[in-house]
Amino acid sequence: MRALQLTALNTLSISEMPAPEPVAGEARIRLKAAALNHRDVWIKHGQYGGVKYPVQPGSDGAGVVESVGPGVDAAWVGSEVIINPSFTWGEREQAQGEDFTILGLPRAGTLAEVITVPVAQLAAKPTHLSWAGAAALPLAGLTAYRAVVTRAGLKTGEKILISGIGGGVALFALQFAVAQGAQVYVTSSSDDKIAKAIELGATGGFNYTHMGWAKTAAHGHAERLFDVIVDSAGGDGFEALLDLAAPGARVVFYGATKGNPPVLPMRKVFWRQLSLLGTTMGSPTDWEAMLGFVDEHGIRPVVSDEFPLARAAQAFTLLEQNGQFGKVVVTF
Repeated sequence: MRALQLTALNTLSISEMPAPEPVAGEARIRLKAAALNHRDVWIKHGQYGGVKYPVQPGSDGAGVVESVGPGVDAAWVGSEVIINPSFTWGEREQAQGEDFTILGLPRAGTLAEVITVPVAQLAAKPTHLSWAGAAALPLAGLTAYRAVVTRAGLKTGEKILISGIGGGVALFALQFAVAQGAQVYVTSSSDDKIAKAIELGATGGFNYTHMGWAKTAAHGHAERLFDVIVDSAGGDGFEALLDLAAPGARVVFYGATKGNPPVLPMRKVFWRQLSLLGTTMGSPTDWEAMLGFVDEHGIRPVVSDEFPLARAAQAFTLLEQNGQFGKVVVTF
């Protein structure tokens, strides 16, 4: 089989290797498509803990069960499946346990023609999705669902602000919030991405590169600020998001791509009774609920670009340049 491997820092190569054999409790999947996440870029750049070369990245994938290991029902063979990349979550719904890992490091990931995973990580491919759409769903969809539904508890009619629209998680957050009946606003450095978000159901958006954008947004929404704010950047802009939070709002963050905020204005937080909620990935319960929500509402992931495995390096470049709107997919 062919697999994309990171053989050294920022060094990708396509290798020929034997296909893995499933052990007890596992299934072997012939992948049809995989999708990239920023996690794969951070692994490529050596910014993720536990990197030992060679690394086979990739957390998202969809394909057909080719064979199964001992103890697995043979009825799985031939099934069209997607893979839950959240491994060994643990017993508590509130947070992942010490053994939690994500597919693609340390375990060999989905940027290969064939992989093996525990059968417990498999779910039926949603019938309304293409292979590319199914591959685009797992990590970002799960992360967005836990952030918006499980952690924030978004309700019909509430106002939500989602930062950094264009990335996979932010777009799923937008789609889930629209399906939930919320009034959705977004931020971006690109007016074009804001316009595309409005086409997907957002009510409006704000370009955060414009001077005083948060004050303009607050003035325009003075009668009712945002009940929920979803962010993955942090950094200098985090305080501006807090200024847009309504009293009693929930502020959910699943990343810190711009680092820690230089200041946490605690008086604003306690006086306005804000809830700051950290979140990452999701539990098996979140996974099942997310799949049911996607099926019920007919949600289709936004796929930005598709690349064959031979051009996977170009897929990484697109993500590194933040040129995508939606998920970047690799096909086999």
